[in-house]
Amino acid sequence: MEQCKIDFTSITWEIPAKGARFKAYKQNGKQVRLVEFTDELVETDWCTEGHIVYILEGQLEVNFNGNVVVFNKGDGLFIPAGEKNKHIGKALTKVVKMIIVEDVL
Repeated sequence: MEQCKIDFTSITWEIPAKGARFKAYKQNGKQVRLVEFTDELVETDWCTEGHIVYILEGQLEVNFNGNVVVFNKGDGLFIPAGEKNKHIGKALTKVVKMIIVEDVL
């Protein structure tokens, strides 16, 4: 039987940019990430990857190519991959915590 429990406490934080960090678990072509954005994060590049997101804490603003939507604790997002779904996120609170599920290329 493959592992079904993800122990995020045993996974090291990765810091890809100032104001962002995550812990990632990968298996069978999928990735589950525990992600934290702070209000210090400034994303400058549009993301075209697909994501399934659940907001655990805080308030997240996502700019979908000019259409800005605010997501709160308890909200979920389904963002298909592709240029027409490009997006940039921004923390509206000091910290936003999320679970993100993605395909691993």
